[in-house]
Amino acid sequence: MKNRLALILCISLLLFAVSGCGKRVEDKEQFSPDEKIVLKFSHVTAENTPKGLAAERFAELVKERTRGRVEVQVFPNSTLYKDGEEIEALKSGAVQMIAPATSKLSGVFPLWQVFDLPYAFADESKVHQAMDGYIGSRLFEGLRQNNLHALAFWDSGFKVMTNNQKPVVHPDDFAGLSFRVMINSQVLKKQFEKLGAKPVEGSFDDLYRALESRTIDGEENTISNICSKNLFKVQPYITVSNHGYMGYVVLTDEKYWNGLPEDIRGLLESTLAEVTEWERQQALRMNREGMQTITASGAVQLHYLTDDEKSEWIQVLKPLYQEFEYIIGPDLIESVEELKNNN
Repeated sequence: MKNRLALILCISLLLFAVSGCGKRVEDKEQFSPDEKIVLKFSHVTAENTPKGLAAERFAELVKERTRGRVEVQVFPNSTLYKDGEEIEALKSGAVQMIAPATSKLSGVFPLWQVFDLPYAFADESKVHQAMDGYIGSRLFEGLRQNNLHALAFWDSGFKVMTNNQKPVVHPDDFAGLSFRVMINSQVLKKQFEKLGAKPVEGSFDDLYRALESRTIDGEENTISNICSKNLFKVQPYITVSNHGYMGYVVLTDEKYWNGLPEDIRGLLESTLAEVTEWERQQALRMNREGMQTITASGAVQLHYLTDDEKSEWIQVLKPLYQEFEYIIGPDLIESVEELKNNN
């Protein structure tokens, strides 16, 4: 009897050991602390935006393709850092990736205000041509000189005007109204001043509260952001002006990037290139669907600028190009004008 019990016990222990060993062999996502790489990706928009979705997709693909060796932790909605805090957090090593709007880079790199010039680009294809050509190379070089490495350029889309007071159709309609502007961009401030409105700098995280409390009257944004933050619920007037473009630069610290293994850098670059193409399609889709949502809500009075009305805006805002020529750079201004004329 004792021999039989001993035999059963030995068999049980053997089976347990085999199953345990088998589990360890099959678990290919176990890495030592020295092997595993964790990247914190901080951004300020909601998860259900083109940028938010792209960041999550990037994280999922990287985890899958490295079998867990690289983990991208995404922190949306200013969970870690607000507007104006992200670049410093990146430089200090508190985070490893950020994706600020081009306007927010202007405080450190004034040349990026080229994207804030009103009616600079006719559509997304012109923006992409700019980034694939001289304008992009010039801007990215400026980042490299300041130890920042640009990994990708993501779309948000073209901006519209919203407010809680009245329809704004002609430039004179802006008189007496206050509008939130993104931090750091002098071009955006001057844009609203030219239109007769008062610009008020503010973070995206605080925007809904400022509009709901009527601390400010209006703002400019892409439709996807207006929908994801429910801004249309406190902004009953929207003018579809498409007067300015909003894009994001996915950034990392140059020293940190160069310190990554070469194979990991290659995988991150190829994955980001794939995600960037996907993100641009999502931006188009979400702006289109967002407009459908806003229209169906019945809560907003929409006005689409006619060609003649748009010409009025262009005429009033045109002096900004000359005023900021030597801040942005004559070469970049000239490149924008060439793109406009090159159909």
